[in-house]
Amino acid sequence: MERTRIAVAGASGLIGSALVRSLTADGHEVVRLVRHAPRSEAEVRWDPERGRVDAAGLAGCSAVVNLAGAGVGDHRWTDAYKRRIHDSRVHGTAALAKAVAALDERPRVFVNGSAMGYYGETAERVVDEGAPAGRGFLPELCVEWEAAAEPARAAGVRTAFTRTGLVVARGGGAWGRLFPLFRAGLGGRMGDGRQYWSYIALHDEVAAIRHLLDRGDLSGPFNLTAPEPLTNGEITAAMGRVLHRPTLFPVPAPVLRTVLGEMAGDVLGSARVVPKRLLESGFTFAFPGIEDALRAA
Repeated sequence: MERTRIAVAGASGLIGSALVRSLTADGHEVVRLVRHAPRSEAEVRWDPERGRVDAAGLAGCSAVVNLAGAGVGDHRWTDAYKRRIHDSRVHGTAALAKAVAALDERPRVFVNGSAMGYYGETAERVVDEGAPAGRGFLPELCVEWEAAAEPARAAGVRTAFTRTGLVVARGGGAWGRLFPLFRAGLGGRMGDGRQYWSYIALHDEVAAIRHLLDRGDLSGPFNLTAPEPLTNGEITAAMGRVLHRPTLFPVPAPVLRTVLGEMAGDVLGSARVVPKRLLESGFTFAFPGIEDALRAA
């Protein structure tokens, strides 16, 4: 990809910060969308919940990447926090898409975050991008989230969605919480361990986003998950092997439901999601297996 100006929303998050490092290392000029008053020309102010963005700051950007949103696993899912999860994604995406569409010189591409939660509970059924949306809070959120990008697509901007799986990384997300437990010898399967977890190494997540930025023929949804989803039990065993720790402390489903509330359904639920379109586009995973992904983290 030629060196260019790229706007990133959610630049301080796990994926966003890694993407910014990657783009900057290759000489791209990165503009961060921030909630505070801009401190330099490298920052553009926005308020995702209220649907506001300083569109003038996006001028000259060849690409816009939106990875912003309140953390799904950061808090118990009260009605108020579910509203925050919703508004930070849907309203923020709509604001960015409208701002992009209104520019005199529009970006070539708009890459918008989404999640494998789009498919809901899949049990042992393998699903790719052609599968319909599931039911429940996360699937319905993802449908609305992706639909909010319509102004950009309708204005002729190539638009792609990253339906991301569980990101294997040391510094955040689900694995940011799991690694300390397993290192302490307190790790174990969750529930019966038979539910499928679709994961992706942070390195591959960033590489896949850049693949979507670079390829002018790619649009629509892409599952950002490793090629072979594994059960929670298989991942637990791999964690034990890589960290050389016992995995003797399973967490029973009732305990998870008590501690996590409604969110426990997504920890105990099964999502067997495969990256069909990403593989068909020629993308190559650097860390396709769970042990490789864990060691990379």
